[in-house]
This record gives sequence, C-alpha cells and structure tokens, in this order.
Amino acid sequence: MRHNKHHASLGVTAPHRKAMMANMAASLITHGRIQTTFTKAKALRPFIEKVITKAKKAALKTDKKDAIHLRRLALADVRDENAITLLFNEKYKDFANRAGGYTRIYKLGPRSTGDAAEMALIEFVKADDPGYKQAKKPAKAKKAKAPKAAAAAESAPAAEGDAKA
Repeated sequence: MRHNKHHASLGVTAPHRKAMMANMAASLITHGRIQTTFTKAKALRPFIEKVITKAKKAALKTDKKDAIHLRRLALADVRDENAITLLFNEKYKDFANRAGGYTRIYKLGPRSTGDAAEMALIEFVKADDPGYKQAKKPAKAKKAKAPKAAAAAESAPAAEGDAKA
C-alpha cells in the first residue's frame, strides 16, 4: 500500500534523506537559524516541528518515564544528543505558548555560484512573535444593477430619438 509515502525526495536515497534532515535539524536547534536551499527548508519544517512538539509534550508529562520515552523518540530522529538535550532542557520554553508554526522560512534568491538554486533562511519563531497580519481588503460597494430588459428599454428610445432627428 502507498499510505504515508508523500515527502520531498530531494533527489537522494531514503537513508541519505533521513541523515540530511537529522543534520539540518541539529544545526537548526543549535544555531537557531540556518541557510539552505528552499526545497530543503520546506522539507525540514514538518520534520523539526514534530520534534519540537515531542519536547513540549515531554515537559508536560508528570511521569518521568513518559518524558524519557519522548526524548528517545526525538533522539531517534535527530541523532544528536547535544542538540536534543538543548531542545528538551532549554529551547522548548520558547515554544510553550505557541500552538504550532515554530519555524519561519525567508526566501533569499538564487545561489550566486554554481547551480543558481533558490536559497532560503529557516529560523525559529519566538513565542511572543505575533507574525504579520494580513491586511483586510476593503469591502466593495455593490452597485445596483438594473435588469437587462430595463436597461435595453431605456437605451432603445434614446437611439430611436437620435435616428429621427
């Protein structure tokens, strides 16, 4: 069956992709922002957000064994013990009041050397950052439309009058 098979392949094998996501996630946790290609940044976003959610859930657990279980699940994904320790002990507090959307991607333009790939900057969003609000479009005034028959009747006599003159 093909269930749960949709993901960005990134042109590499599955083990290579998992290692690449783990390395990029560890770098993002450690540094707070990284520069990569736009496609890789889009693939990294759901990966890292699931790990952050595990850290938030572990902080809420009252039973220590449940918190350790979530930490081990995250460690299986990220594969960097220092990054996971930093996330689970300190960085999870930055996301405690957010219900998702922990990362932001900025497009930087094409790479200047080499393949001209679209570059992007992916970074963590602070808990108090409201983001940007979409401007509300002004409501358009509805024009009173006359029925087509009435409009045609009004224009017809004027046309006849002009023809007679």
